Amino acid sequence: MGATIKDVAALAGVAVSTASYALNGIGRVSTKTRDKVLDAARQLNYQKNGIASDLKRSRTNTIALLLSDLSGPYYSSLIKGVQEVSLNNGYDLIACSSIGGDSSTAVKFIKEKRVDGAIILAHNIPDRTIMDSAREGFPIVMLDRRLEHESVCYVEADHDKGGLLATNYLIENGHRRIAFVSGPASSKHNKDRYNGFTRAMNDHGLTIEPRWNLIGNFTEEGGYRAVKLMIAQGDLPEAVFFANDEMALGGITALQEAGIRVPEDISVIGFDDIVQARFLNPGLTTVRQPDYEVGALAVHLIFQILKGESVAQHYTLDTELVIRGTVRSIQN
Repeated sequence: MGATIKDVAALAGVAVSTASYALNGIGRVSTKTRDKVLDAARQLNYQKNGIASDLKRSRTNTIALLLSDLSGPYYSSLIKGVQEVSLNNGYDLIACSSIGGDSSTAVKFIKEKRVDGAIILAHNIPDRTIMDSAREGFPIVMLDRRLEHESVCYVEADHDKGGLLATNYLIENGHRRIAFVSGPASSKHNKDRYNGFTRAMNDHGLTIEPRWNLIGNFTEEGGYRAVKLMIAQGDLPEAVFFANDEMALGGITALQEAGIRVPEDISVIGFDDIVQARFLNPGLTTVRQPDYEVGALAVHLIFQILKGESVAQHYTLDTELVIRGTVRSIQN
């Protein structure tokens, strides 16, 4: 039988009501007392249940998908993959934003076990929160980082390979002066794509220019602003590798506003292969990552674990180059 709130209170040397206030983040509890209660809860592996505290939890037939952002075309395809497999297995899906980090509603779902399992793509949820929440019978599948825990799996696309594919394609078409517009520094996906970019550049003995290494934060507005800055510097590269397609859309808009043609004056390549990429004129050359398949596999793993089946802890799905019309050849 698991530890109860009475056990936590006894170990911390406080009243049950004080322990409850500290665990729920309510009431006037000093920082010192709250830390004592939380430390006692960790020692006892106390798991708060949002449905019926200290009572045995029954299945909810619900899976949580916790995302740093619910908007954007990449997320829509990922959500579709999770939703279709969940519904086919008789489960409901709750998608939550992790805005607010450790105090968000999304975190409450996993801390209080209000669902039967969780899929997480939210860099602002701390590792410790996830590690403390995962346990046998409550599987968590990560999509944005790898954590060493027996109840945590990791599913990813091969972002490093994708970055290498995109950069090599630009180089094969004669480009040597290549800019990189990145996502958030905290994103593992961004780091892996940048690693692929730097590996290709180094393999060909090409210089990575700091002035062309800009941040766009994975948003269309961010890509637009990054290219505006690039244009203001007055020395354009031959090509730009945007670490996602949304930034590429914003960047292309900025180039068009300045009278700079794609691909005649500058080549552009993206990453993700969102729906809009194929409807641009010309269509966006990009790297496809299997977002639907990542979501579908993640929820399949949760169902396998809930059934008591053994699964691997790490899965990597392939990425592929999608050639359209935004990269020109400048071979002599």
